[in-house]
Amino acid sequence: MRSKIIGTTLPVLELQLDAGDRILGVPDQLSWMSGDIVLTTSTAGGGASGLLGLVSRAVSGGGLFMTEFHAERGPGNVAFAAKLPGNFVEIEISPGRAYLAHRHGFVCGTPGIEVTTAFQQTLGGAVFGGEGFVLQRLAGQASAYVELSGELVTYELQPGQQLLVHPGHVGLFEESVSFELTTMRGVRNALFGGDGLFLVRLSGPGKVWLQSLTAPGLAHAVSPYLPERRG
Repeated sequence: MRSKIIGTTLPVLELQLDAGDRILGVPDQLSWMSGDIVLTTSTAGGGASGLLGLVSRAVSGGGLFMTEFHAERGPGNVAFAAKLPGNFVEIEISPGRAYLAHRHGFVCGTPGIEVTTAFQQTLGGAVFGGEGFVLQRLAGQASAYVELSGELVTYELQPGQQLLVHPGHVGLFEESVSFELTTMRGVRNALFGGDGLFLVRLSGPGKVWLQSLTAPGLAHAVSPYLPERRG
């Protein structure tokens, strides 16, 4: 399998599969495909916890099922277009080296990928459309692709080094990085509502990918220009 990222602002991830190659993806992520590709619905990716793993993946935004793309008798291409301006990041996952990604980060991965919920908490107001702060855990033995929005800023945190990050800007980080939610009182939060700014404290060691564009921030910026709804 070979990957190619096409474009810049709204990139496309194109995967070139040889005969026998398989990848697992979120059902609604496919943009287009060509060649000898067979699609099947799969419950793979829930990990060793079986049904509980599948339910956990659904909570994290991945759904109960995945779509398996199989180059059955010959080569083929599968393409995934970004939903927002941003980037695709390829990660290599192995036992003892898992990653945590934002709720809609996972795009696809090779067989052996396990996608479950790592964390979920409501932050108040209508944050993220009522979804709260949710992190996906990407584990197993696989290659995976994660979609991050806007520009990327990466940090290699040293042991004990900390970052305080707005939840919407948390894109991806190694599981060796610990995290906790904290609140800064006295700051009016226009996105989340109420008095208090929610931040995520990330503590090293490990690599962190931050995303400059957030869906709630984009919605907040364009909301004054949208027509008012009338009942």
